[in-house]
Amino acid sequence: MALDANAMKKLVAEVAVDRYVKDGMSVGLGTGSTAKFMIERIGELVKQGYDLTCTATSVQSEELARSLGIKVVDLDEIDHLDVTIDGADEVDPGMQLIKGLGGALLREKIVAAATINEIIIADESKLVEKLGTKAPLPVEVLRFGHEHTRYALERQGCKATLRMKDGEPFVTDGGNYIYDCKFEAIEKPFFLESRIDVIPGVVENGLFLNTAFDVLIAKADGTVESMADSLAKKEE
Repeated sequence: MALDANAMKKLVAEVAVDRYVKDGMSVGLGTGSTAKFMIERIGELVKQGYDLTCTATSVQSEELARSLGIKVVDLDEIDHLDVTIDGADEVDPGMQLIKGLGGALLREKIVAAATINEIIIADESKLVEKLGTKAPLPVEVLRFGHEHTRYALERQGCKATLRMKDGEPFVTDGGNYIYDCKFEAIEKPFFLESRIDVIPGVVENGLFLNTAFDVLIAKADGTVESMADSLAKKEE
């Protein structure tokens, strides 16, 4: 019987934790519906006696982790993270990513940069041939002059929509706004990233390029594929 979306998320989250999290590690906790299952599995390991020091990519993940008895510290209290496990909104064949539909892209990118091995967990619905074909690209911007920032974003070839929540602009944990930028497809992600990053008012973008050490993909048939392993076999 084929797994539903929730079952796939739970499966890949638990496989990632059991494969990559070892006793004594410092661990980054991602954000989102798939990462929730990962945090719950880490909570089980802590109950079994694992000594883990964790940092979270969002207030939401931090609160969940603390409720499960997980030790959560500020990122600046540790010099690096051994592993971070987080979700993604799109994954292309080269393990390049779009993240940020959950609104935590800024903290997610800072945590990823402090991590030795960034592990991405997703179900097969997140696989795309080219980034931007399914999901919009989230871009976090300062509130000041954000309409002018939107205009500059749209000059890159997208339709930029201010993210709303309950009739008001969505505000990130960093106090900023997010524009969801819809492209037909992102043909040159590295070039686009450099173009977006120089726009005044942009805080961070949701392109996570050359970030993932491995991407684990859950499939409806109950299997989990390591994209890193698959790419390594192709190169042999």
